[in-house]
Amino acid sequence: MYQISCATVVEGATADTWELPLASHPSVNSRFKRFLDLVGSLVGLLILSILFVPIAIAITIDSPGPIFFTQKRYGLYGRSFRLRKFRSMVSDAEGLKPLVQNEADGLIFKNKNDFRVTRVGRFLRSTSLDELPQFWNVLVGEMSLVGTRPPTGDEVSHYNQRHWQRLNVKPGLTGEWQVNGRSHVKDFEQIVDLDLQYQKKWYPMYDLLLIVKTFIIIFGRVGAF
Repeated sequence: MYQISCATVVEGATADTWELPLASHPSVNSRFKRFLDLVGSLVGLLILSILFVPIAIAITIDSPGPIFFTQKRYGLYGRSFRLRKFRSMVSDAEGLKPLVQNEADGLIFKNKNDFRVTRVGRFLRSTSLDELPQFWNVLVGEMSLVGTRPPTGDEVSHYNQRHWQRLNVKPGLTGEWQVNGRSHVKDFEQIVDLDLQYQKKWYPMYDLLLIVKTFIIIFGRVGAF
């Protein structure tokens, strides 16, 4: 094992140290997983190219502001990258965040009836269409189709050593939490449990299983997807 200071990974983080594994998690170097990511991302980007114009028009008509929501997120071993989604909230959502009550516990923010979410945004979220731009992150290798939810800077700045273990795999468009707990798990520690469970249970075909379950959830309109 060797150590890296959290402060070198995230600006403003605590002085605690995060122990990186000497050997990567098997999923990181899996050729099958990368092949699956490449094929899936190309299909996703094709769908994006078809739906981009109608979605962009709907967002613009419903709420003034940019089409995309862009945010700095943290992925494998705490490496930062720019994540893009179709904007599902009003343009000044970050400024209005203090007015919204957090219904989750720990280092995650959730509110089922968040007033900042637009009408089109609720539809995009319920169908996961807001996630389509992230297929680019998958294509370039910053994300995977299946992994952990990519955290924000204000989250990782409060991580302890256990939390950092979430980032021993690439962040994903979907994952254990999204499939098996997103609609009812609101405690961050339980989310970490699910993420670490994914790492323990992982084998190449397990990603396919979670992808199939994700489609079932999306088309069944289950939970917060």
